[in-house]
Amino acid sequence: MPTIVLSLGGSILLPDIDRPNIKPYISVLTRISANHRLFVVVGGGGTARQYITLARSFKADEAFSDELGIMVTRLNATLLVGALGKAAYPCVVTSHTEALCAAETGKIVVMGGITPGQTTDAVAAVLAERTGADLFINLTAVDGIYSADPRKDPSAKRFETMTPAELLGVVIGQQAVAGVNTVMDIVAVKMVERCGIPLLVMDGRDPALLESTLETGRFVGTLVTGSGKNPFPLKK
Repeated sequence: MPTIVLSLGGSILLPDIDRPNIKPYISVLTRISANHRLFVVVGGGGTARQYITLARSFKADEAFSDELGIMVTRLNATLLVGALGKAAYPCVVTSHTEALCAAETGKIVVMGGITPGQTTDAVAAVLAERTGADLFINLTAVDGIYSADPRKDPSAKRFETMTPAELLGVVIGQQAVAGVNTVMDIVAVKMVERCGIPLLVMDGRDPALLESTLETGRFVGTLVTGSGKNPFPLKK
């Protein structure tokens, strides 16, 4: 059974408490888990950034702000666990070792942040290595990795494929502060480079796209792989 690690952005799952995008994910993740060993790492999104901004207004340091962000990621993850019901391991795991143990139940394993200074993308990248994942998928609000921010630069071009080294060149120079909203952080990219597990960055706003990608092997996004090989179809 193929192993998949999803990094699911908080702004994808919960754009706003009044506009949740959780319900469409319930059936999709449940169906995917029937044929895949599935791990989901949930981010903090806009809610975490709001808390962090407020904390900074009180002159809180970055380490404190990181801890605050981790709490929000785990709150979002807990909400997903509750929504998935019996399809999910009943607790949000708080370490990679605990995630490996929880996977033995055959349930979807959900986690949030675990380490100050490390984004949930980095958490997911390390988890992909620990689990020997066949595919690491980063679900974002953009349909891949671009030469520039497509929301600001209409001439930005999307990369269909790239190497981890090329991705590192894109993310280098980004700020390493709590709540930063970037393509991926450097730690995550370095983990992808180290472990050699293919990374697919794609639009997560419509979970049906995720399901069809895994079923057909056709995707709209950016495939990051050091070997240059397409991981699809995933091994059975």
